Amino acid sequence: MKNFFLKSLFFICLAPSIIFAQISSPQIDSLVAVALLKFKVAGAAIAIVKDGKVIHSKGYGVTNINTKIAVDENTNFQIASNTKAFTAAALAILEEEGKIKWTDKVIDHIPEFKMYNEYVTENFTIQDLLTHRSGLALGAGDLMFFPDGSDFTIKDVVSCFQYFKPASAFRTKFDYDNLLYMVAGEVIARASGMSYEMFVQKRIIEPLEMNNSFVGYLQKDKSNLATPHSSELGTIKTIDCYNIGMADAAGGIFSNVADMSKWMLLQLNKGKYGIDLKTSLFSLKNHHEMWRIHTVLKTNQNPRYNSHFNGYGLGWVLTDAVGKFEVSHTGGLPGMLSIVTMYPDLNLGIVILTNTENGGEALFSSITNTIADSYLGLNDYAWIDKMVAWRNADKNEEDSITKETWEKVELAKGIKVKNENFIGIYADKWFGKVEVFEKNKQLWIKCFRSPKLNGPMAFYNENTFAIKWEYQAMNCDAFAQFSFDKTGKAQSFKMKGISPNIDFSFDFQDLDLNRDW
Repeated sequence: MKNFFLKSLFFICLAPSIIFAQISSPQIDSLVAVALLKFKVAGAAIAIVKDGKVIHSKGYGVTNINTKIAVDENTNFQIASNTKAFTAAALAILEEEGKIKWTDKVIDHIPEFKMYNEYVTENFTIQDLLTHRSGLALGAGDLMFFPDGSDFTIKDVVSCFQYFKPASAFRTKFDYDNLLYMVAGEVIARASGMSYEMFVQKRIIEPLEMNNSFVGYLQKDKSNLATPHSSELGTIKTIDCYNIGMADAAGGIFSNVADMSKWMLLQLNKGKYGIDLKTSLFSLKNHHEMWRIHTVLKTNQNPRYNSHFNGYGLGWVLTDAVGKFEVSHTGGLPGMLSIVTMYPDLNLGIVILTNTENGGEALFSSITNTIADSYLGLNDYAWIDKMVAWRNADKNEEDSITKETWEKVELAKGIKVKNENFIGIYADKWFGKVEVFEKNKQLWIKCFRSPKLNGPMAFYNENTFAIKWEYQAMNCDAFAQFSFDKTGKAQSFKMKGISPNIDFSFDFQDLDLNRDW
């Protein structure tokens, strides 16, 4: 599941001294019109809240390139990882009701929870579920729900961590994690006596009158729902809506900029909402807890923003820009990208939702940066043009490596391979069984528990094959590298993505597949 940290996209430069005024709605309209074309994005929606009021809320482009229905402020998008802050807020509500404590051990609520060693299992707290400092590698276990359509359950998630090798010492390093947010959702379910989805719907979304927003399977009204798109191959095409399934607590909310404005106002008002802000969703104490750095991140080195700190709270990224506190998060699913950025010192919030893979990231980054810069008193930095240049350089590198791989495969087509040496069933302790078999005299691979991961295997070199998955909604083709016994029969294999820009949720490198038959 993609999670883009906005500041990581900034270019290091010295800013000119010319300052421009706070951006107007017509200027935003013009910027978005340009960005939609340059980044090949089907549709987007943007809202800005300032000083307790919504000052801009509008849709751009289309919900679907085939139907041509226009996006408006009530068009629903999948907000993906921006769901994580809702999960943190749900736990804050339960903490205030005395049903949990932030420092509770996870095993006190989920006894079967088991990490990679006994010490970590016994000391892993509810807060640790939210802070990306578990010691696990980036995106560990995400293949359980990436791509969609697998049959893994929350029971599998709770028990899988024992099979991973830690990438760092417990609580010492940031590595983004989705599966532990799913465990947090299970804590919410067990502590509240209702499903995660129902709790967030009833205790957060409905009180805030986010009337067109839904959690996961509770999404009923699809009359104004954006269709995901991909521009991976250069032209925009529709792709299937991603069914996130058991991962709702990590990224399952459907929302729109009109409703997300209410969410930002709640955050900027420190947990208060309603007429005269007399009602609290969560306390000031827990507001500060969620907006407190729990895991330190590398500080942005761009002198333009002169940042002094950077870290992760509970569902939020926390940093500063030219002396102003910044609270943000991004989210990404196939064809759906989102960003929420707030500056509490300016009483300012910006949300952008998009429905196109690849270009949506550049659009939400460049437009958010431009809007924020205008309120921070910085010069017009021509963010769209800079993002175009950055994307082109990045794409050229990706295309070069991927092209080189498949060219090498093509050259190796004449090499004869003894298919029988590779055919068999292999198993990984958390991912389950994978079969290598022959189809029309070519080796194929299929993953038993994730049926979209199947496809032909093409010889690459002496022990490595390149896999072209039938699933092509995202760029996730992979290498399979085999190890052999003395007779030349494959006994195990490791995998890794071919593209340098493969989404980290395709954590093929975490698989340890050994011959089971």
